[in-house]
Amino acid sequence: MGAGRLEALDGVWALPGLVAVIHIPSHISSNRDYAVEMKIPMNDLSRAYRDSQAIFDDLLTKVGASGYYLNGPYSKAFSREFAEYVGTPHCLLVGNGSDALELALRAAGVEAGDRVVTVANAGGYTTVACRIIGAVPVYADIDPDTLLMDVDDAASLIDPSVRAVVVTHLFGAMVDVEALRSRVAALGKHCPVIVEDCAQAHGASIRGQRAGSFAELATFSFYPTKNLGAFGDGGAVLCRDGAFMDRLSQLHQYGWSKKYHVSVPLGRNSRMDEIQAAVLSARLPGLEDANAARRAVIDSYAAAAPASVAFPKRPDQIPVAHLAVVMVEDRDGFRAHLAEQGIGTDIHYPVLDCDQPGWGELPQVCGQLPNSRRRLNEIVSLPCFPELTHAEISRVAEALAAYAP
Repeated sequence: MGAGRLEALDGVWALPGLVAVIHIPSHISSNRDYAVEMKIPMNDLSRAYRDSQAIFDDLLTKVGASGYYLNGPYSKAFSREFAEYVGTPHCLLVGNGSDALELALRAAGVEAGDRVVTVANAGGYTTVACRIIGAVPVYADIDPDTLLMDVDDAASLIDPSVRAVVVTHLFGAMVDVEALRSRVAALGKHCPVIVEDCAQAHGASIRGQRAGSFAELATFSFYPTKNLGAFGDGGAVLCRDGAFMDRLSQLHQYGWSKKYHVSVPLGRNSRMDEIQAAVLSARLPGLEDANAARRAVIDSYAAAAPASVAFPKRPDQIPVAHLAVVMVEDRDGFRAHLAEQGIGTDIHYPVLDCDQPGWGELPQVCGQLPNSRRRLNEIVSLPCFPELTHAEISRVAEALAAYAP
């Protein structure tokens, strides 16, 4: 097999450094085992492209020929389609998921010095938005079984200085927003604006209602590895209230109410280009099948794993398996066991926001967070994406079954 070439033997594709085992067809005689060990990756975006290459190449040609590269027909169509899919009346497309979080908080009225309740185990994206605005993150602990925000702890942190709560739907699973509201009400408190961070939850649902449709505002990322991913960066803010949409529409484009007329301060330039909107519109109809494939991957892993490899609980919801996260006591040993068999792993996420050295001298409110700290040292992510082959899934499952700490 030539270096750098993509070839197939017996229906198994191989790229240098990626796919696991090449099987030699039975009609080719051999006196030795031709198994070639290659890494099973955490993700491989080229596989999704190959599956629909003709469609995507055609879209690129159409967008290029249209002369509309921003705010064109594909952007308008996808914003309408995605709002309908999620179940909200309004969707604003923006440059990326981080911009979406910042714009949502600004639309909610968050200003410098205001407090925002969030979690510390979700990669820092909400904290970045807070830092840009000058808001103070207030970190709630997580539920140790779900790895999601502990709604009781979050409710206890709400006081008049808290302007918003960012609920992060993490790893493809959802925080119960209605349960959070109920806890706040039970404490006799006024519930601030809730923002759903749905960057890892495209299509997830609780009681038949999709992520992004519960709170006043919701944000999505369309980073290429997301459940619904673009060919580059992209994001969206969704809302039910037209007043929020009016403010968002101005904030994302310089603060303009009309061209060159600034009506609100602190606006910026954050727009999705037509190529990304066209790709996302083409991929949206396949999202449910892709999510089902992700769930099947995790189901296969969970069925094979020993008791020493724990999976987060997902009660009363349909998750979308953005990441296959497990918890093990000896994380280094577990990762070494998988690496010996050519299986990639990662950690999402290795540092709590409140412990990041670059933010160490900035204001924050952080308690002990015992569950966040405990799970921080146990979590491991396994390969989980729709284009994994049956052979690769089986190989990971077999490695899990063979793990003996």
